[in-house]
Amino acid sequence: MTTDPDRLLTLLPRHIQRRDAEHGGPLRALLAVVTEQVDVVEAGVEQLYDDWFIETCADWVVPYLGDLVGYRLLRGYAEALSAGGEAARLLAAQLAPRRDVADTVATRRRKGTLPLLEELATAVADWPAHAVELRRGVAVTQPVRRFAGDPDAVRRRGLAAGGRYVDVRRGAVLDLLDSPFDQLSHLAEAPRITAPADRDRRQGRHNPPAVGLFVWRLKPYPITHAPAYCIDRARNLYTFSILGNDTPLVTAPLPEPAPTHLATPENVPGFLRRRAVQDRLADFYGPQRSFAIWRDGQAEPVPPSAIVVADLTDWTYRPRRHQVAVDPVLGRIAFGSRHAPRRGVWVSYHYAFADDLGGGQYLRVRATPPTAAVYRVGPGQDFERIDDAYQRWRADAAGAGRSHGIIEITHSGAYQEQLEFAVEPGQRLEVRAAEGTRPVLRLLDWYSNRPDALQIRGTHGGPRRGQPPSQVVLDGLLVTGRGVSVTGPVGSVLLRHCTLVPGWSLEHHCGPTHPEEPSLVLEDTTACVQVERCILGTILVIVDEVRADPLAIHLADSILDATAADRVALSAPDCRHAHAVLHAHRTTVIGEVFTHAVGLGANSIFAGPLQVARRGIGCLRFCYVPPGSRTPRRYHCQPDTVQAALAERADRGELDPADVPGLAALEAARVHPLWTSTRYGTPAYGQLSSGCAPEITRGAEDGAELGVGHDLFQPQRTDNLRSRLAEFVPAGAEAGIVFVT
Repeated sequence: MTTDPDRLLTLLPRHIQRRDAEHGGPLRALLAVVTEQVDVVEAGVEQLYDDWFIETCADWVVPYLGDLVGYRLLRGYAEALSAGGEAARLLAAQLAPRRDVADTVATRRRKGTLPLLEELATAVADWPAHAVELRRGVAVTQPVRRFAGDPDAVRRRGLAAGGRYVDVRRGAVLDLLDSPFDQLSHLAEAPRITAPADRDRRQGRHNPPAVGLFVWRLKPYPITHAPAYCIDRARNLYTFSILGNDTPLVTAPLPEPAPTHLATPENVPGFLRRRAVQDRLADFYGPQRSFAIWRDGQAEPVPPSAIVVADLTDWTYRPRRHQVAVDPVLGRIAFGSRHAPRRGVWVSYHYAFADDLGGGQYLRVRATPPTAAVYRVGPGQDFERIDDAYQRWRADAAGAGRSHGIIEITHSGAYQEQLEFAVEPGQRLEVRAAEGTRPVLRLLDWYSNRPDALQIRGTHGGPRRGQPPSQVVLDGLLVTGRGVSVTGPVGSVLLRHCTLVPGWSLEHHCGPTHPEEPSLVLEDTTACVQVERCILGTILVIVDEVRADPLAIHLADSILDATAADRVALSAPDCRHAHAVLHAHRTTVIGEVFTHAVGLGANSIFAGPLQVARRGIGCLRFCYVPPGSRTPRRYHCQPDTVQAALAERADRGELDPADVPGLAALEAARVHPLWTSTRYGTPAYGQLSSGCAPEITRGAEDGAELGVGHDLFQPQRTDNLRSRLAEFVPAGAEAGIVFVT
């Protein structure tokens, strides 16, 4: 299709074109408008042809093509499509996925097969899965007299006719006990596998009609050729994590060879086990596999013949000469004390996490304006240090007028530098990680008489007339050792896909080393702070409340973690109200919040009390706020909704009004967030547990969970997968979903 506005005019004779040009071109302008509408009609005709095929059709056509082949739409598609917006469009695409519609006929032909159930988990919910016919592992006893006169048959079949005896000498089989790949026999269980698992009931597995679909919700994220962390002065004990904490290594999944193939441990992002790695080291170790180790700057990794898998829980194992001991369960490395590396250790590995959040090597979409000056930092680049690139940008900004500078870090290294970024009005400085990297800024004890935080400082007062305010962007970085400090007249500070380690750094068990210290300090500044898809610790606001307006703090799809619910996540010194207006969207806040006001809180979790000074402005909608909080007006928040339902029942005479306060207290104790883990550094950090109340896990305005996991749409994906399993389950069986992670 052409976009030339004069294509109709060129079809007219030359003398008409000349006469029209002599009179100012009124005919040309008219035909340009007609051409625009012709282009719209032609585009519609072309799209009508594309709409005949599932691969090229528009989103709204997908359910209609599915209806032609008998595809059953999942619940909520019409509501999601009519809601509008990007989030609704993503949800509608999950409720009617193209791949699922395209495979409708083929899947019906394979109905009842286990590989098909695994494909459904990938197509409908985008979760890797392993399907198991659990009835084959149910132990069934048989009468001894059935095998009279045959002692061998009694010994073979008498106790476990439906399975097999447990051989305690087969450690690899015992290591898989209660895992998705369990090969041992189990007694029958009364609970059904379709029963929901919560804090009061347990999901059954081993009964005759059960078919279990084990799914992995945590994704494997790679770290490529990054420095390991040395934890001792002898330089022979290391951790894979640069923060010094224990982190379990995860399998880098291999694609399955055929649609009829059942998933194996190598095809799912499961946690590595010591015995499995020891028995099949070549399947897991190497530069393009689950993990690899380099020492002393060598080009080739440590050879597999030198790797020994060991339990390094207490560092008691001592490797022999030229051996390297690896514990994949804890993410630890030990060298021989006499053969410790002299020039450092580098590692590649995979860790598990729920979503693209914080600093990581996942794909981040960003644009580079043509007017921006890019300064690349890293091995083989123009600059080896971040501060060198910053000083060059300062010189170019003063001489050549390059007000927009981008410092791009091109590898996943660790930088120990004294960083202070000063920006003037009209300047924009962006420090970001290149695609496929996760650089680490380690802020050390450089000074004895002042803080060692990463300094962002505004200079020369506010912006002049017609001049935009200054802006600083941190993108894709992991900051540890200290926090970030913002001072002076800065227009805005944007933190995007960053991790400011809560508590500054971690102990080996993922406990914070400085839980009371802030990760972000806003002192005598005018900066508007925007935090997008980040993990950060406490925010401390130090502003003159008389002379300055409240600062604007925007949190979106992030975790604000004070390391405990009874610690302060946002405040002024001495736990006073921060002179700031908080805006929180799809955010999880672990800790207490003391702020001037809340502009808008939506689909968020406040695990600690929320106290605002001005209740007359702003609102909270579809949030969890603990009882006793002082907030602006609330709409459909928890536990207010369940308590209001009790009051309505009392008004209708269904409850005794005297019992309402006690029942309300019980409901408030039931409806509160429960997490799998609240310690940063653990795989399931920030993930709501299966025992959490449905008012939290489905409490958002679109039925998703509250907090940072909202855009994962896990409740919708679970419901959709259950609906598909009921359609394609083997005859006479019951299929249930078992969450491995």
